[in-house]
Amino acid sequence: MRLTFAESLGVVGSVAVPALCRALRTHGNVTVRRAAAKTLTLIADPAAVPALLEALLNDADPVVQGSAVGAMAAVGGDALDPLLSVLVLPGATAMQQGLASWGLAFIGSRAPEALRRAAASSNPQIRAAAIAALGDQIQALADDQARQLLLNALGDAEAEVRAEAVTLLGKLHEPHSATPLLLPLLDDPEPQVRKNAALSLMKLRATDALPALRACHGREQEAAVRVVLQLAVDQLGQS
Repeated sequence: MRLTFAESLGVVGSVAVPALCRALRTHGNVTVRRAAAKTLTLIADPAAVPALLEALLNDADPVVQGSAVGAMAAVGGDALDPLLSVLVLPGATAMQQGLASWGLAFIGSRAPEALRRAAASSNPQIRAAAIAALGDQIQALADDQARQLLLNALGDAEAEVRAEAVTLLGKLHEPHSATPLLLPLLDDPEPQVRKNAALSLMKLRATDALPALRACHGREQEAAVRVVLQLAVDQLGQS
């Protein structure tokens, strides 16, 4: 029954947005707030973005928070800056920031210019989140500017940006071009970058990286990184 009403309101469209936003902001029944956010996803009206952002940041229910981000992602480019703002908001929780990052990745190639600007931000958290979301436009749009931003991020001064860039390389399914870029990062100063590089090489089935992975395993001091290196060696050795 609730789904039927949601679909009906979705057909009504933008005229229903003020009432849905009011329900999302103020209704005491969490089921109603969840349904309002999900119905706003069907309508995808930019006018709902402020109420959706407010729900992400202030609603106590995690389902409402997630549904609000889903609705923002459906809106597309108009929701990009509000989602980015969550990443640098001092009071935002790890869950809220994670949901915002997911929303950015979902928007992906629908807001290429805004995402490229974010990938060049002076804020490392924004850079990292934007780099992680560039995959769709690199593959779907063959966006050379986005690809160059990814390559630049491999040498970023901030480890979290390098780590996201390394992970994205592993998702692009381009082992011949990615492997030479990933190998030097097995010796990155930051353990997380080294782990991500090993995981990406494993995901790419880069068997030609086996000698380097074995050598890195032999000299790696961090136990958690050694585990990942060994996993990569074992997996690629079976390929």
